[in-house]
Amino acid sequence: MNYTPLKLAKRFLLAALLVSSATAMAQDGTIYPLKAPAEPKAIPLGTGGVEGQKAPETWFKQWGDPMARNISKATLTPFLPAPGKANGTAVIVAPGGGYRWLSMGNEGWEVAQALADKGITAFVLKYRLHPTPELLEEFTASMNPPRPAPPASANASASATPPRMPQVDLSNQLQDAEAAYALILKRAKEWGVDTDRIGMIGFSAGAGLTMHATLNSKTMKLAFIGPIYGGMGPVEVPKNAPPMFNVIATDDFLFKGQFGVVDSWYKAGIPVEFHLYQNGGHGFGIGNPDRTSNRWFDAFMHWLDVNKFLKPQAKK
Repeated sequence: MNYTPLKLAKRFLLAALLVSSATAMAQDGTIYPLKAPAEPKAIPLGTGGVEGQKAPETWFKQWGDPMARNISKATLTPFLPAPGKANGTAVIVAPGGGYRWLSMGNEGWEVAQALADKGITAFVLKYRLHPTPELLEEFTASMNPPRPAPPASANASASATPPRMPQVDLSNQLQDAEAAYALILKRAKEWGVDTDRIGMIGFSAGAGLTMHATLNSKTMKLAFIGPIYGGMGPVEVPKNAPPMFNVIATDDFLFKGQFGVVDSWYKAGIPVEFHLYQNGGHGFGIGNPDRTSNRWFDAFMHWLDVNKFLKPQAKK
């Protein structure tokens, strides 16, 4: 089929407009349905299902990121360093999503691949979630509930008690994290993992799970933790708590001017590094351009390096 230069120009312009439109759709905050991606390397953890879960696992896309919800079967996906590059350190990566969905790309696969590129054997933990409506429209509506009416006066606002975050049952999620840790121990030789150098990092709700596992697990002995933009309230630190690398931005709604968890670690005499960034908001994952939080991963790598987690250890 022959085209004149004018027709070719029109076709290229149409193609460019379609690509631009698709990119804009992918990058806005609208929720779009997404076909479940293949996960050929995902290993079932066999921790059971979710009580009351009637809807099947489904996926959607928001801000260009693939996300999963109604997860009732936990899995662990390894991201192995290139042959000869592994340094023995392993990291369990826990994505966030308010325990109702998981940001699998931005806070899971991308982070795990970045770790593997540094010689760290990484594992994305796809943990079980609390049920959400089966229909995407109903789920979308539940993500944006009507806001309560503002107080009648400024005085009423000042005297009102701030709402408390609801208590969340994390028994399933803790069981999944413990099963992931046990699997890494079991296959440590196969994956080139030093069992004394297994850490865990998590984002938002995943940071909450990382902290919950640190404070409550009887079977996980983490070498280090990295709660990334998680809750900042004070905690009771176990005597055997691992060193912590903590990241949050001042414009994150979870910050609220709190330093409690960092203060708790410091007062317990456990090594802690804290990065409070000027901006970055919430959910920046591996990093967003034009935000001061964009270099947190580089700082994390430097912290691991200084603490001798990036160099292979002599065999025992």
